[in-house]
Amino acid sequence: MKKFVLCLVLASMTLVLRSGYAQDKSLKKIRWGVTSLSASQWIPWIAKEAKIYEKHGLDTELILLRGSGQSSQAIIGGSIFAAPVTLATVINADLSGADLVTVAHTVPGVQSKLLVKPEIKRPEDLRGKKLAISTFGSLGDFLNRHIIKKYGMEPGRDVILITIGNTPERLQALASGGVDAADLAYPADAQAERLGFKVLWDAKQEVTYPSMSVVTRRKSVLEDRDTVMRMVKAHVEAIHYLKANKEFSLKILSKYLKTNDRELLEGSYEIYRNDFISVPYPITQGLQATYEYVALQRPDVWKHKPEVFMDASFIAELEKSGFIKRLSEGQR
Repeated sequence: MKKFVLCLVLASMTLVLRSGYAQDKSLKKIRWGVTSLSASQWIPWIAKEAKIYEKHGLDTELILLRGSGQSSQAIIGGSIFAAPVTLATVINADLSGADLVTVAHTVPGVQSKLLVKPEIKRPEDLRGKKLAISTFGSLGDFLNRHIIKKYGMEPGRDVILITIGNTPERLQALASGGVDAADLAYPADAQAERLGFKVLWDAKQEVTYPSMSVVTRRKSVLEDRDTVMRMVKAHVEAIHYLKANKEFSLKILSKYLKTNDRELLEGSYEIYRNDFISVPYPITQGLQATYEYVALQRPDVWKHKPEVFMDASFIAELEKSGFIKRLSEGQR
């Protein structure tokens, strides 16, 4: 009898192991492009660490890229499945024959500030100075060009734009004197202020621009809608997870930003807990600045409505099905 029970237990263990293996094998592998090391990238980090991607059948690898320009090329080339890509970059690419599409916007306005040397008091003081952005075509590039022109200067002629990789690298360049100004997001902007640098402008106050988008290819939407939907579901669930799980979220941000500074982590949470959109439809209103920027190279952009570059059907389906409502109720 004991021998029979032992055999039964061993058989059950083997079945469980095989089942787990089969489950692992069934996960769909995708790559998500992380465009900077800042709190704005929090959602995919949480989706990864809280195993929300796995919950929705995805084995997601997070790949660090340099801004929207590189991310858009990687999506088009098929080396990554999706990433945040600025709407200006999406529109430019699509008008040139690409098939990028925005399926969600995570933040209604950009958490980005320009930190400058103390002697720079006014925007006009930037004349002849070096300003660090991530890459040309990135969100920081677009925002700062728009704001520079807003203050009557010409980007590239009056203010020198220099591409310097990720957020820590731009902060280091500012601290070492390699540049006079740097485009930084929280908590790097707060770190720069501690070092004595000043905020010249807050992009969120200067221009309306939705950010932290979820961008993929229309080819993926048409040929593999199920995977796109699972990715969007995981993204939306991670937004709600952050809002409901503060300590876990702070732990994840600490890990990826490699900091234990509680003040900076808490500050990030207060900002993004409010900013992350619970029902993240692609934003189609207030895009005048985006169109003006794209029109510098592609005047024909005015012939196209914002909806042409977006697909709201995924968020609409999640809202209609009650999925988002259940997530919201789970936060209470």
